[in-house]
Amino acid sequence: MTKGLRAVRTARGWSQDRLVHEMQRFAEQRLLDIASAASLKTYVSEWENGRRTITDRYAGILRPLLGATDAELRGETAASEPQADGYADLLSRIDAAGSLSESMVPSFLAQTELLRTMDRQMGAAGLVDQMNGHLAAMEEALTFAVLPGTRRPIATALAGASTLAAWQALDAGAVDRAWRRYELAKKAAQDAESPLYLAHAMGEQAYVLADAGRPQLAVELVRDAQRAQPERQSPRLRAWLAAAEAELCAATGPEMESAARSALERATSLLPDDGEMRDADMLSIFLNASHLARWRGNVLAKLGDASAMEELYASLDSADESFVRANSGLHCDLTQAHLARGELDDARSHLQKARLLANRTGSVRYRQRVELLTGRL
Repeated sequence: MTKGLRAVRTARGWSQDRLVHEMQRFAEQRLLDIASAASLKTYVSEWENGRRTITDRYAGILRPLLGATDAELRGETAASEPQADGYADLLSRIDAAGSLSESMVPSFLAQTELLRTMDRQMGAAGLVDQMNGHLAAMEEALTFAVLPGTRRPIATALAGASTLAAWQALDAGAVDRAWRRYELAKKAAQDAESPLYLAHAMGEQAYVLADAGRPQLAVELVRDAQRAQPERQSPRLRAWLAAAEAELCAATGPEMESAARSALERATSLLPDDGEMRDADMLSIFLNASHLARWRGNVLAKLGDASAMEELYASLDSADESFVRANSGLHCDLTQAHLARGELDDARSHLQKARLLANRTGSVRYRQRVELLTGRL
């Protein structure tokens, strides 16, 4: 229990008093009847010390507040799903799964797209229940789908949803869940015989390694992703992977500056000049010239390059306001660029905007970056 709620709360940067306040506000907004502030403070202390079990009623409040699963809140290993009992039940599930590729897969894809839109505008924390239920439904369908023709469309849908769920978990500070979701995405991509989704999952998973302090291993993983049947990868995906390699090389240190710049050039040359933002067969990736310019500014800022400022301000002028979390990162990049030039007032201004956006989306990942930058001011 000590590793459960307390770890999730501290990763969010909240005190026990802040958690109690947020629980009360959450309940008031939804007209829920909960204990008084004094009682809640006792509950939180006892939950964290293992003297009281978190009931389903309060877990239903804590999950969306903290972006955590029940297992993470309670410090438990998630229980395995019960197996189908008997041949009749098994055949019933197999028959149901057989019709899913035609009837349910479009609904799965539409649900993933809705969750993706909500995530980039409002953040991942409040979506933990919806995402877990969404993945569970697809995993259940895939478990009982028999023939490859039935499995492939379900597995493709699962691969895309799992990478989204993994990125949400990483943003919420749930590193173990993020890693496992990426492993699920990779397995689903292999089942779907999709090198696109496999490479994308590997590329995003590299960020978990970088955040954990292993940037060199992250670079190796994203390079392996680029070698995963590149002839079957779309140009936009290849550009995305090259840009990711550039960012991860820049995070490694000055010794990889040349590699970072080379990867940036490759990303620019690979990106299709078609005015589109997404590929029809790779909806998990958003990348056009404007997005790549923002990414280039991020890499150049990490390298301490003075030209980062021009790229970043151009990106800020054209930024899509619906990408709230990404815009928090953009203000972090501008903070870093101004710090490199000793322009502290400008750095503080952008850092404040980054903090507000990170708090708005509940992004643990960007809050940590904000705190690191705050320590340099």
